Amino acid sequence: MSSRVPRTTPGYLEDDAPPPPSVRLQLGALQALCRQTVAVRLATVVIGAPFALANTSSGAPRYAVLTAAVLGVMTSYALLRDWERVGPRLLAHPALMALDLLFVATLLLTASPVSPLAYATVCTPLLSGLLYGWRGAGVLTGLQLTVVLGVFRAWEHRPGVGASTLLIAGFCVAAGIIGVTLRNLMFRFGAAGEALAEANARLAAAEAVESERARLAREMHDSLAKTLYGLALSAEALAVSARHRDPAVLERQAAQVADAARSAAAESRALLRDLRHRSDFTAGRTDLAAELTARTRAFAARSGAETELNLPGTPLLLPYAAAHDVLSIASEALENTHRHARAGRVRIALDATGPEAFDLRIGDDGIGLPPTAVPEDLAETGHFGLLGMAERAVSLRGRLRLGRSPLGGAEIHLRVPAPDPAPHRPQEEAAHA
Repeated sequence: MSSRVPRTTPGYLEDDAPPPPSVRLQLGALQALCRQTVAVRLATVVIGAPFALANTSSGAPRYAVLTAAVLGVMTSYALLRDWERVGPRLLAHPALMALDLLFVATLLLTASPVSPLAYATVCTPLLSGLLYGWRGAGVLTGLQLTVVLGVFRAWEHRPGVGASTLLIAGFCVAAGIIGVTLRNLMFRFGAAGEALAEANARLAAAEAVESERARLAREMHDSLAKTLYGLALSAEALAVSARHRDPAVLERQAAQVADAARSAAAESRALLRDLRHRSDFTAGRTDLAAELTARTRAFAARSGAETELNLPGTPLLLPYAAAHDVLSIASEALENTHRHARAGRVRIALDATGPEAFDLRIGDDGIGLPPTAVPEDLAETGHFGLLGMAERAVSLRGRLRLGRSPLGGAEIHLRVPAPDPAPHRPQEEAAHA
């Protein structure tokens, strides 16, 4: 029979919270709190000195109180001014806090525990709690209580000293606890913030990897996969022609296979070049209307379909990456009209008259899309074209719609926000000067 040891969690007054691996920010906040503590002591000494001098008999006692007050002001001001140099030394050498205890003893012996200056001694345990945690604060607070008790023995004949000493001792214990609590809260918040930042960084890296994988899938589908599919069809046709042993047909189809293989190799190199020189991919601008005209002519020559192209009267300049995505959507839509819709007529319209967006419509007179065609559902069956088009539209901050064409078949409608105007380059400004 085994006994289970209950698992305990760190309590409010248990061991100090460990500092996070990167404690620069937390140490900076601790330094700021320590400076505030020294500033509070300086203000307490400045405010309490007149009242202490007024309640002290003239002669040597008053001069002793004045000397202790001046010493407290000078010491506190020096610490406040040079804390960036003094603070790290106090943090590395806790024994230096003995000088602060000596100042406390001097202040209490000269001014008595009843004096308002006595409350300046509360800053010592608060400072030790901020700097050293529970163990350091416990040791220094215990030494301070010993000093307070010794001063009480020296002034116990004065009325009200007992109550004031007890009050100061309670304030010292409470200040030590507050200092340690603030220190641990900072470290715990720092560790939690660092863990959150690390989790966000991992999530961002995972999203970046997933986005790049999706981009590569789209690029491979729109270029390499189609070329390889055409290569496979040419190879099948070559195999069929080999049975008839017609040299002219074999030669022509073998040349088609070779051309398709070279195209696949070129597209592979282009894809690898894109991966290695991704920064160049976003440079420059492209005339979308001119590129769309060239692709439409190539499609008409390859497919034999009757094509109609309507373009705006002015050039539409897009960043290269945005133009690449728009043209890839157009190429995929045109290829679908040829391979799947069996269309004989295709209409392409680019409308850039609106000030906020431009529209690209590609319709045909083919068999049309199924009524329940959804890109995600088609991707599950191995048809990734529409899914890639939808993802490209999202990357353009645009919207892709599937509908019925006025020609009777399917229509792809892409709406994209208008691009920002191209920034002026220094070279261009110098050329126009």
